[in-house]
Amino acid sequence: MISTAWTSVALLLSASVTSAVFNPTGNTNLVAYWGQNSYGATHTSDTANWQTNLAHYCQDDVVDVFPLAFLDVFFGTGDLPEINFANTCNDVDDAVFPGSELANCQFMATDIQTCQAAGKIITLSMGGATGAATFTSESQAEDFADLIWDLFLGGTSTTRPFGDAVLDGIDLDIEGGGTTNFAAFVTRIRTLAEGASKPYYITGAPQCPFPDANLDTVLNAVGFDAVYVQFYNNYCEVSNFNVAGDWDFSSWDNWAKTTSPNPSVKVYVGAPASSTAATNGYVDATTLDSILQTTKATYSSFGGAMLWDISQAYANGRFDQVVKAALLGGSSAPTTTVGSTTTKSTTTTSSATSTTSVATNGDCAGVAAWVSSVAYEGGSQVTYNGHLWTANYWSEADVPGGASGDWADDGACTTDATLIPAVASSTVPAASITAHATSAASSASVQTRPSAPSSATAATAPISSAVSAASSSSVKAQPSPSSSAAAPPASSALSASLASTTSAASASIQGKPQLSATAIQASAASSFSDSAAVARPSTALNASNATSNSSNGTEASAVRRSRFFRF
Repeated sequence: MISTAWTSVALLLSASVTSAVFNPTGNTNLVAYWGQNSYGATHTSDTANWQTNLAHYCQDDVVDVFPLAFLDVFFGTGDLPEINFANTCNDVDDAVFPGSELANCQFMATDIQTCQAAGKIITLSMGGATGAATFTSESQAEDFADLIWDLFLGGTSTTRPFGDAVLDGIDLDIEGGGTTNFAAFVTRIRTLAEGASKPYYITGAPQCPFPDANLDTVLNAVGFDAVYVQFYNNYCEVSNFNVAGDWDFSSWDNWAKTTSPNPSVKVYVGAPASSTAATNGYVDATTLDSILQTTKATYSSFGGAMLWDISQAYANGRFDQVVKAALLGGSSAPTTTVGSTTTKSTTTTSSATSTTSVATNGDCAGVAAWVSSVAYEGGSQVTYNGHLWTANYWSEADVPGGASGDWADDGACTTDATLIPAVASSTVPAASITAHATSAASSASVQTRPSAPSSATAATAPISSAVSAASSSSVKAQPSPSSSAAAPPASSALSASLASTTSAASASIQGKPQLSATAIQASAASSFSDSAAVARPSTALNASNATSNSSNGTEASAVRRSRFFRF
C-alpha cells in the first residue's frame, strides 16, 4: 500500500520531468557522489586533480544527480548534525555555527543553485562508511526529520549550512547502526514535502548483497524513489558480472517489483569511477558499457548508473562521459506492469550467459528440476513435484514447499519441464560460494569498512546450514584488506593494484583530524593506510547484524574525525 504522502510526491516528480534534465522515471540517469575528494586521498601529490567546487562539474549534461557526501554525524555538539565535504568545507578548516560543530558552508549556495538551474538534482547523503547514527524512538526520528528539513530542505533556520539554497532531497547511505525508526524519519520528510513548490527525493545506497542488512527494513517499509546499489567491494560487484551466482541485479529488480512500497522505484548500478576508487570491483569503460546496456535491456526497474566519485571520474579520462554514453545507447527492457498485488517479472533473472529461461507462471518448459546441492539465488526458478517454484532468496537444500519458506509456489506446470542441468547464472554450487570466503573474519580490523552481513546471515534471511557453515563471517563476500593485515589475495592483479595505489600500509587514517591541502601534503606518507585509502572498503565480515553493528559503531567512533574517503 502506497502512502498518500508518497503519492503526492510522485505526482510532483511526474510533473517535473519535462522541465529538468534529470528524469526520475527514466533509465539513462547518471549519479555521481561529490564531497569526499577520494581521488585526493589516493593521489595526495596530484593536487591539480583534487575535488573542486561543485559547479565545476555541472557545466555539461553528463551527470544528472549529485549527492553531497556526507552528513556523517547526526547528533553532534549543540544537538546539531555535522557535515564533511573534505577539502571543500568541513568543521576543521571552516567556520562553524556557534555552539556546534556544524560547518558553515554558505559559500556553496551559488554552486548548488547553478547546478539546479542546469537541471541537476542536488541531495544530501547521510551516513557514509563511518556514519553509524541511530534513532532511539520514532519521535526522535521525526524531530530529526524536522531539523533536516529546516537546515537543508524547504524549512527555515538561522543555521542553514547552505544559506538560501534548498536541496532536492536526502540519500541514506547507512552502513552501520541499523535503521531502526528510519521509516518514521522518511515518512516525516515525505509529510513535510506534501504541497511543496518542488519535488523532494528519497534515495538509498545499499550494498549489493541482497538484502542489505542495514537498509533492508526501511527500504521495505517506506517508498524510495531510487536505490544506488553499490556493486563493488563485494562478491556481487560489476567485475563479477559473468560469474555464475554472483551478479544479483535480478534480486534487486524482483524487490523493486514485488516488495518495495513504491513499485516504480528505480535501481541503479553503482560502480567505481577508477581503479583507485574502490578496493575491488572496478571494470574498464568498455566492460561497464556492456554491463549497463545488458542490464538496461533486461530489467525494467533499471534507472541508470551511480559512480563513486566524481573526482575519480574526472581524473580517469572523464569516465563519467563514457558511462553516460553507455546509458544513452542500447535498448530498454519492456515495461513491466505492476498491479496492487505481488507480481512476478517474466524477464530473465540471470546474466547474459545464462542458458536457463525463466518461465512464465505455470509454463515449466526449459526450467531445471530442483537439485538439493545447488545454491539458488532469489528469483531463480525450478520445477518440483509437478509445480513451478520461484526462490524468495538464497536457498540450498531446502525443499520447495518445505517449512523453510524459501520457495514460492507458482502453480502446477501447464507444460512439461525439460530436465536440463542447473547451470544458469542465477544458481551457483555451494563450493563456489565458499570460495568467496578468501579471508577469516579475524583478519579484518574495524579499520576495514565491515559492511552489514548479507542474506547469508540467519538474522536477515534463511539460507542453508551448509552455506552458513562454510564461514558465517565470510560467505558471500570478499573481505577488504585492513591496515593491520595483508590484503586477501583474491587475485594477483588485485594485489598488484592495491600495492601500486597504497604505499603507507602501516599507518591508519583513524583519528587524523586534518583536511586542508597543506596538512594532507605534509602527512601523505602516514595519513592513509591500505584499508582507509581505498574508497568504501565495505564487505560482509560479521556473523550477524548485531555483530556487524557493534563493529561498525566502533569504527565510526574511531574515525569520524578523519576527513576523507569514507564511502
